[in-house]
Amino acid sequence: MSNQYGDLHDEATVPGFESPKSPDSSYSNTYPGTEDLSKDPPLLPPQLQSTLLTTPVDTDSDAPLPQPQNVTVNHLYIENRDPPRSVVALGVTHRFCAKFVTVVLYKPVQRRGS
Repeated sequence: MSNQYGDLHDEATVPGFESPKSPDSSYSNTYPGTEDLSKDPPLLPPQLQSTLLTTPVDTDSDAPLPQPQNVTVNHLYIENRDPPRSVVALGVTHRFCAKFVTVVLYKPVQRRGS
C-alpha cells in the first residue's frame, strides 16, 4: 500500500541497526497459580515504617515536626495503632520547592455489629 509520501512500512529500518523480532514466548501471559496467591505479601521496607504519623508528638512544645525522610515523600501511609481505635488516619507528604506539605485524612472506623 502506498500514499503520497511513498510506501508504508511497519518499521523504519536503518542498515546495520535492525532490531530483532520478539520471540512469541515473550507474549505468553500465564495466569497466577494457587501457590502464587497463597504467598504472604512482601514486607514493608524499614525506611517506610518511620513516617510523620508514627512520630511521637510533644504537645507541650511549639517545635515543628521533623523533616520527613526522602523515601517517605509521595507515599501513602496509614497510622498503625493497636485496636481498639475509633479513627483511621491516612497521610501523604509532598515536597513543594523547599517545603514539605503533609495531608492527613481521618475516617471513623465502623464497629462490627453496630
